[in-house]
Amino acid sequence: MRIMVVEDDPRLSELIREVLEDACYAADLAADGETAAELMDINDYDLVVLDWGIPAPSGIELLRTWRRQGHNIPILMLTARDAVEDRVGGLDTGADDYLTKPFSFVELLARVRSLLRRREVPLQLALEADDLKLDRGKHQVTVAGEPVVLSPKEFGVLEYLLSRRDEVITRTDIEEHAWDEASEPMANVVDVVIHRLRKKIDGGRQGRLIHTVRGVGYVLKGQRS
Repeated sequence: MRIMVVEDDPRLSELIREVLEDACYAADLAADGETAAELMDINDYDLVVLDWGIPAPSGIELLRTWRRQGHNIPILMLTARDAVEDRVGGLDTGADDYLTKPFSFVELLARVRSLLRRREVPLQLALEADDLKLDRGKHQVTVAGEPVVLSPKEFGVLEYLLSRRDEVITRTDIEEHAWDEASEPMANVVDVVIHRLRKKIDGGRQGRLIHTVRGVGYVLKGQRS
């Protein structure tokens, strides 16, 4: 899952990114409204964490513009404004949830998970193929009932492949959904992660789930073959 964090406090934005990445999300940062608008135009996000008081255009102005343009992406507003009328104003403008500063990162993650579950196309928490099961809420993966330990990046790539099971996915698509704007992945980074996943998911088992489509990318099939 890919999230945009729009926050002009560099320390806070980096902390939010670290927390999200530890929870296996890819996170892009924007420090002002102009940058956020540009990122929204070129990337496909699953959720936006949006601070109200960023440099122009403000968070509330961005929110109003995005809703007018038809963006239905879940948006979590961050703000130091704690008056009831401010919260109501943000929600009426189109925010899906509202978190007042200061806040705990545990609560931030809980709000993110909740919004992803409630989005227009509900997030399927349990993904599976054959004997492979992935639980998005618990960040757990099992094969034939046995737990499999994955790095955050391995989890993110596997989640994306499972969410589009039986579809051929290009390396570029995988990279764009599992890595953020700040990453500078090496040329074969997707292949390296897929290689590690195969050892953990397919290694030593009858048949494979992850297959290479030569010259295109990869496909995770619903049944081992």
